[in-house]
Amino acid sequence: MRLSKWLFYLALFPAVLLGSGWQGWAWWSWASGPPLGSVPATASPESKKWVQIRIPPGTSSSQIGRDLESAGLIRSAQAWNLWARWLSVQNKPGFKAGTYQLSPTQSLPEIAAEVTTGKELQRSFTIPEGWSRKQMAAYFESQGFFKAQDFLAAASQIPRDRFPWLPSAIPHLEGFLYPDTYQVAATGSITPQSIINTMLKRFEELALPVYQKDPNRTQYSLLQWATLASIVEKEAVLPVERPRIAGVFIRRLRQGMKLESDPTVEYGLNIQQTADRPLTFKQVGTPSPYNTYLNRGLPPTPIASPGLASLKAVLNPEDTEYLFFVARYDGSHVFSRTLAEHEAAVVAIRKQRAARRQEELKIKN
Repeated sequence: MRLSKWLFYLALFPAVLLGSGWQGWAWWSWASGPPLGSVPATASPESKKWVQIRIPPGTSSSQIGRDLESAGLIRSAQAWNLWARWLSVQNKPGFKAGTYQLSPTQSLPEIAAEVTTGKELQRSFTIPEGWSRKQMAAYFESQGFFKAQDFLAAASQIPRDRFPWLPSAIPHLEGFLYPDTYQVAATGSITPQSIINTMLKRFEELALPVYQKDPNRTQYSLLQWATLASIVEKEAVLPVERPRIAGVFIRRLRQGMKLESDPTVEYGLNIQQTADRPLTFKQVGTPSPYNTYLNRGLPPTPIASPGLASLKAVLNPEDTEYLFFVARYDGSHVFSRTLAEHEAAVVAIRKQRAARRQEELKIKN
């Protein structure tokens, strides 16, 4: 009888073991699966119901699991702890602090992979060529980054300890905040200073080497280079005209002529002219350190952030005989050698603009 019992238990043991294993696997399959079920690979991003979650520095893996479970991103904090131990046994990297955009349609291993690799939520912003720091400030506030006045205040602090190449005695960073598209981690550490440092770093990486390696740089200080390039940036609409416009300004400077650039007047008065509302004689005659109709030479600082093409155009301008140019209605320019030619071009363009306005009014009526 005893032998038969032992044989019974011996036969039962594999069945119990198998049953326990199956139950454990069934539990893990459930606990590690996506709370809302998986979605097809072809599904739109919106269908994944993204949830933004922040993991502060120093958060333990068990606390991360509890936070993920509370957010509905995983089914079991206990399963998260088991996965974390397995990663540790495999000598895998630990979980990283940051802000993540995760979905309850992702499995536990998929979410762990993002938090392990530090695949943080990214925010992008684009600064077009020719924007001033005030335009940047308004843009950042409109995008919810921070207040415009906070950015302007930070842009008046010159971080020469981190960027020793910055010119001395500049009142702000106008002209050195490189225009580009940026990706930044969407964490609580986004500040005006961090954005400014990122943009100065990009100038240091992309623009500064152009100046340092060009043999023509000895004609200009770094400040003069950026200042003249900013004026070219504001004047030029067609890329092909940049070297010619730079050549005109450089020729005028060498001959002791005033630059007579409208964008410098606009910058000094904090206004913007349009085709329908051009600068008035009173505005052009208003004294300002930036009024190049009244002052010879370059303004005291750049008037905008020049792009790489304008910076290169200043170092390698077109060797031209032109001394004047005026913008057509389409943004291209008529270039002239003499003042008489220039004045005739201005009259002709004004007539063209007037005729075009009349046609537009007829169409509206």
